Amino acid sequence: MLTKNEENKDMPVILERTFKSSIEKVWPALTDIQQMRQWYFPQLNEFRPERGFETQFDVHHEGTDWLHIWKIAEVAPLRRITIEWKFGGHPGTSVLTFELIPDGKRTKLRLTHSGLRSFMPEKHPGLAHENFIKGWTQFMDEGLKEFLEKH
Repeated sequence: MLTKNEENKDMPVILERTFKSSIEKVWPALTDIQQMRQWYFPQLNEFRPERGFETQFDVHHEGTDWLHIWKIAEVAPLRRITIEWKFGGHPGTSVLTFELIPDGKRTKLRLTHSGLRSFMPEKHPGLAHENFIKGWTQFMDEGLKEFLEKH
């Protein structure tokens, strides 16, 4: 039986933000490697928003190297992209979905990152639920927001 705290940690990270940009501007920020490198992961060396596409890249964070392993699970252009996400040398697979919802001249972006408990954060504290909340909040509220405002 999971404690209440453990149950909360099994919940997906879900963030919604509305940007003052059209879907036609937000979609490439999420799927075009040149744009992704500017606000998201400069370490990306290859990315294509095509179902089945796989890529890997290292991210050095707070003294640790994290091998990110991505496989595109679903693509609905201008609407949704889903990525299966693993970390090399660690158990588990998570699923990240960016969903775009039109809102006039603005775009609502719903980020859902589920399966985080499969990373066994009790053994791998760097993969704790709260770290994903913190990271995604920073990516959405600073990285992507600032990128879209400049472009």
